[in-house]
Amino acid sequence: MKVLRAHDLGAEDRLRLTFKGAFDHQAVLERELEPFLQSLEEYAGEWMPDVVGGKRRRRYARAAIWKALEEERIERCTHIGLYRTKWPALDMTLHLWFPPLPPELDVSVNLQPLPFFAKEERCHEFVAMVRAWASRYPVSYAAAHSMADRDLANFPSFGRDKAVWHRDGFDKIYEVCWLNVFGPKLVETVGRERMLSTPAHQVEELPNGSILLVMSPTPADFASDAARQAQARAHVHLRPDLDFDTVLSTLRERSAALAPVEPRFHPDLAPLLLRTLDRSAIHERQRRIAELNAWQPPAPEEWLPTDAALPSDVEDPERAREHYGDLAEHLVALLHSEVPSVFEETPESLTDANFYFWREEFPKSRLREAIDAHAVPAIGAYLGEVLVRNLGGRWIPRQKLEEVQVLVGTRVWLPFVRAQHYMRSCQALLDYSLTQLYREAERHRA
Repeated sequence: MKVLRAHDLGAEDRLRLTFKGAFDHQAVLERELEPFLQSLEEYAGEWMPDVVGGKRRRRYARAAIWKALEEERIERCTHIGLYRTKWPALDMTLHLWFPPLPPELDVSVNLQPLPFFAKEERCHEFVAMVRAWASRYPVSYAAAHSMADRDLANFPSFGRDKAVWHRDGFDKIYEVCWLNVFGPKLVETVGRERMLSTPAHQVEELPNGSILLVMSPTPADFASDAARQAQARAHVHLRPDLDFDTVLSTLRERSAALAPVEPRFHPDLAPLLLRTLDRSAIHERQRRIAELNAWQPPAPEEWLPTDAALPSDVEDPERAREHYGDLAEHLVALLHSEVPSVFEETPESLTDANFYFWREEFPKSRLREAIDAHAVPAIGAYLGEVLVRNLGGRWIPRQKLEEVQVLVGTRVWLPFVRAQHYMRSCQALLDYSLTQLYREAERHRA
């Protein structure tokens, strides 16, 4: 059963909710989770999960949830995933922790895209759901906000050492998100009257002493200057020890870091670089685009003019060409399951192979001896075969692989030398991409 994943919708921001509440582990589990599921089913609306993930995926139903929780149960915990098969994308997990650990209902909700919550009615329903959960399962702190902005804020450590934030948790208000639930301990730390007087869109005291605070009608415009000023005012109100201008400056810097940057990549590498962006965290994507806009790969140097070409020095040129074909087949054998297009020996298959090697960090994740002995010859031969097949190139065999040439137009190209440069490092996979050399040869074909 195929579910819609975040990457299916591209690199858009998402709304992320984290909720960790106490529950009665001695109660019948179905009865204890009834309020949780009832609120989800009542308020989720258009983003209601339709798939339950356990040992296998099943259509959403209470029976499927109980079955999945039972399948995944180990001594101290159990968990399930909840997903959608249609827009918007949902990645939701429910963990239940049992003694000797503190009994905890641990929920994370990721909903993409964030603009889905530009409609106020959807936000009202979302807030109502969290209010119901927090009233039934007491929390120390829960929050919903832009995932990209949370990551820029280093949520939940907020820059603290891992051991420190695990020990102290939310011992003070480090950040004000779009939606916040402050548990009684945090309320006591700040002062109930102060917290209830926070300048915000919605401030509500819950029956168990927690306080729900919502900054604005929707989270979709969190990065606007008006929203940042409101966020800074609320944070400084709750933390009088903080300076308003300093807090606002930090928030504005985060908004600037998330402001869209138009890709203006080197045209030969644009298809490859756009794919590498999908491996960047959402909060780093715009910075990475700016870096790649400014970066220019060196012009290929692995070529000679035809009048400087080395003549063939092998006794049987045809046998040598067959050997290059065999070497290229080694690359096909290596990549065919991960890069099916490698069978086609096209410019596009070069880009696909480029991305695979970059994604796998191949130059540093494999033994250098194996790379030099096997990968470099296979890559060089495959590059040469693509030049021959698509640009009408002709092999000029040589005894030494680094001297082997492919004649295309007014130049001869050195594919094995390019492969050596290409496999030097992970950055070299971009600096000396196979695709760029092909495009350069294509321009000089006439």
